[in-house]
Amino acid sequence: MKVILSTLNAKFIHTSLAIRLLKAYSGHEFDIELAEYTIKDPVMNIVSDLFERRPDVIGFSCYIWNIEETLKVINIVKKVMPEVQIILGGPEVSYDTGYWMERAQDVDFIVMGDGEETLHHLLQVIEGDRKFHFVYGIAYRKGEEVIINPPRPKSDLNSLPSPHRFPEDIPNLGKRIVYFETSRGCPFQCQFCLSSIENGVRYYDIERVKADIMYLIDNGAKVIKFLDRTFNINHSYAMEMFKFLIENNRGCIFQFEITADIMRPEVLQFLADNAPAGIFRFEIGVQSTNDPTNVLVKRRQNFEKLSRTVSIIKNSGRIAQHLDLIAGLPEEDYDTFRKTFNDVFALRPEELQLGFLKMLRGTGLRRDAEKYEYTFMDHAPYEILGSHKLSFADIVRLKRLEDVLEKYWNAHRMDYTLNYLMKHEFDSPFDFFQEFGDYWEGQGWQKIGHQLEDLFSRLSAFLTQRGLKRKAVVLGLMKLDYFLNHKYKPRKIWWESPITKDEWSLALHSVIERPEAVSGGFAELKLGERELHKHAMLEVLPFSLQDVLEGGTGEAGETEGERTLLMVLYQQDNSDQPSFYTMQLPAANPV
Repeated sequence: MKVILSTLNAKFIHTSLAIRLLKAYSGHEFDIELAEYTIKDPVMNIVSDLFERRPDVIGFSCYIWNIEETLKVINIVKKVMPEVQIILGGPEVSYDTGYWMERAQDVDFIVMGDGEETLHHLLQVIEGDRKFHFVYGIAYRKGEEVIINPPRPKSDLNSLPSPHRFPEDIPNLGKRIVYFETSRGCPFQCQFCLSSIENGVRYYDIERVKADIMYLIDNGAKVIKFLDRTFNINHSYAMEMFKFLIENNRGCIFQFEITADIMRPEVLQFLADNAPAGIFRFEIGVQSTNDPTNVLVKRRQNFEKLSRTVSIIKNSGRIAQHLDLIAGLPEEDYDTFRKTFNDVFALRPEELQLGFLKMLRGTGLRRDAEKYEYTFMDHAPYEILGSHKLSFADIVRLKRLEDVLEKYWNAHRMDYTLNYLMKHEFDSPFDFFQEFGDYWEGQGWQKIGHQLEDLFSRLSAFLTQRGLKRKAVVLGLMKLDYFLNHKYKPRKIWWESPITKDEWSLALHSVIERPEAVSGGFAELKLGERELHKHAMLEVLPFSLQDVLEGGTGEAGETEGERTLLMVLYQQDNSDQPSFYTMQLPAANPV
């Protein structure tokens, strides 16, 4: 019996841990092939590939991001291969299983919960006596009737074979994200999350985990993402893993979901002192800072401790942090969400993701939807359309904010500019992103693409229309950010009045004649006129850039006629990243 285990990943660089776990458990007994696609692949291409493989059974791993596309594939598969047995599994179909069996008539079986032992037993019964009532953890059809069997006890994780040792995976380990788990389950009961349904946390033996990670690194893995819901819930386990990864990383990057307010001081200090810059990335779910909201969703969170953890990690400069918010939780209206956003943005995470509540099947909030007057999409991803506190109009406005947040802050195209705007020109970060998002939508820019210079010119248009206290300062910072966004000397600029050739020449000679006035480090480069012409961009800014970068408004420099020569150098010292230098120019200087 030939079995194909398949899934539709969100992107090509993603890999499915689920189907590898299943193959590892059952591959010694059955002829199992893995077939991964993406949700962007044409349905007919997927079906054609499955058809060519001539399977007897196809199992699909289902999530909110792929269920609708998966059902389209199944519908056509059953038309061209009616004899094929279709099995669904995964978190999206493990709850409301009767609904899925009714909706998807082409599906023969659904595996609920942990799938390794259940699928193995099911395949044996499909090939054998077909007495499906003995297979705990499945739903199946008996004529027109749908039978849902009792659940199967949870697996002992250390009885499961490793899913990371398939030779066919080795060529792609360095090209794709490797997903890895050291545990299953979550100790918390957040009512919007599927992880709250399983009580307790089960762990893999730590020596086995280390051996698998070394195998992956030895064979070229570049990014490993841990799927543990709270990687640091077991402090000694987490500490031992952090030490192991620091000692053995060899440039591999590791991503974790952590709970920041329970991170112990000794762990924080160890990471701040020892983690090599860039190898760790922490994802931290804040969701809301509104206390009544957190009580209702059973989310225990000490925001003061969380803030301390995030700040210590950020100040170390070693670990990138991605913080998550959820708009639409109970008792969270537009104004309280504004406070939540500003509370979290004040921590200045490298990324801040604004998500919208999804009413996931099996969660407490979905069961209590009527209580909070939730309306939401009938099909995945079940995103809310409104609640007792947040109207659809509010959600639409927040979507606009989310759009520019992604394009500008999370993409880090204008860090100097945005930090200045949010500190000196707008009442709060939320107000900046909301006003800009509203303007963006009003211009119809959400319907068209953009290049780098478009992002700068569109922000400039918004700020010109709104008005600024220090227009020259903001323009100067935008020029700096634009230069720093290029690996090579840019061929074009987006602003209308660059310095003239004569000004450029005078500035260049000032730098060549007095390199020590720029900095000792610049003087040591000993760059001549030809090299600077080739590798440098120059601009004269009508304010003290140093004062602004240190937190000032630039007002004093403008008043006193201070000016700064900004010089950005490209491809120096074999670096891909440009570096910038400044030199103060006296007010009387003709440049």
